[in-house]
Amino acid sequence: MININNLGYSYSKKVQIFNKLDLSFASGKIYGLLGKNGAGKSTLIKNITGMLFPTEGVCEVFGFSPKKRQVGFLKELFFVPEEYYLPSLEIQELVNLYQDFYPNFDVNQFNTYLNEFKIEKSKRTTQLSLGQKKKVLIGFALSANTKVLIMDEPTNGLDIPSKITFRNMIKDSFKEDRIVIITSHQVRDLDELIDAIIIMNGGKILLNNDKEQIAKQLQFELSDSSKDDATILYQEKVSNGYASIKKNTTNMSGYVDIELLFNAVLANKLN
Repeated sequence: MININNLGYSYSKKVQIFNKLDLSFASGKIYGLLGKNGAGKSTLIKNITGMLFPTEGVCEVFGFSPKKRQVGFLKELFFVPEEYYLPSLEIQELVNLYQDFYPNFDVNQFNTYLNEFKIEKSKRTTQLSLGQKKKVLIGFALSANTKVLIMDEPTNGLDIPSKITFRNMIKDSFKEDRIVIITSHQVRDLDELIDAIIIMNGGKILLNNDKEQIAKQLQFELSDSSKDDATILYQEKVSNGYASIKKNTTNMSGYVDIELLFNAVLANKLN
């Protein structure tokens, strides 16, 4: 469990990102953390990972205070940043060097991921493309089997087949004692992957709900033309017609269009 209570963070006296932010992440869920640039996503992640320290309030990760950077905390958290560096080593050497930091690291699992991504373990990192390096890092992150896995824009640099492979890997490696937090601007990549959606803007949480609950509360429709319908909460023109959101008055749970939901929440149309 990750518990955040009354969190405050300021880069300076004039730049305050969070003020009394409350948020929690439960084990057994994959979270999609969404927001425009500058919404506070990266700052939140860095407070959770202990890369930044709260100016007030509490952030606890499975009982640990991230800012203390204790061994018990570090061995159960893996962070895949958007921008990263891999040392100039063979992939095998890289694994040998870092796997002991993570007690639950599974070498066979990592080898399987490399095979799925079609990457040879004997390759040096300097011989890999940007997308291949991302694949190696993702494979290592999943194989570490930490209780907390945070991935910042993990699908950047991946081609379409690799994005499908990535989603399958996340599903296959997921365990009930694990918390996965994924940030992305490419929300379509998360459609069938995440269990809960958190939308931020201006350092505040605008939406925090399970996708299953959203599917019960809202109905997403696509039509050829715009409708003048009082039951429509939000509508926008898309390439193949008009997409709209209504209150779900049925007993059925349908598809959740995360991109449309994101736009509606930012437009303040679902209150």
